[in-house]
Amino acid sequence: MSKTPGTISIRLIYETPCHDIAPAKLKRLVRQVCRQFRISRATVNIALVSDKTIRTLHKKIFRSAKITDVISFDLSDPLEKSRFFDIIINAGQARRQARRRGHIAQAEAALYLVHGLLHQLGFNDATEAQARRMHLQEDEILRDAGFGNVYYSAKKG
Repeated sequence: MSKTPGTISIRLIYETPCHDIAPAKLKRLVRQVCRQFRISRATVNIALVSDKTIRTLHKKIFRSAKITDVISFDLSDPLEKSRFFDIIINAGQARRQARRRGHIAQAEAALYLVHGLLHQLGFNDATEAQARRMHLQEDEILRDAGFGNVYYSAKKG
């Protein structure tokens, strides 16, 4: 799929009601991450889903029936300059974790979005050192976006 130079296309899909998660803030965050990592052409689909949906997807794709916070994919065509990402965010998990950790669901959903994007941009959290580097990068991005520290928040649950 060819894109106009400098186009970041973002589509939000709501599988579950998300009155507490503002789409405009998620879109700004995607654009911020793309700018920071010098991605000028991309299509990013963000789906906000329920526990049931994320569990079904996690089981189908990763053969694990546990509930997770985010699943992300890079569906880019290596022959194209444009990137194509799908980010699936568990809205229910975002609400629960936000309550537990003392911040708003919007901030937790933003964390999941950044986490999913960073995975597709080459970050990994398989080892303790990799996870620390990734989580510090997440909080730096989220601070710049006005959310403050979310992963390493004062009330980490």
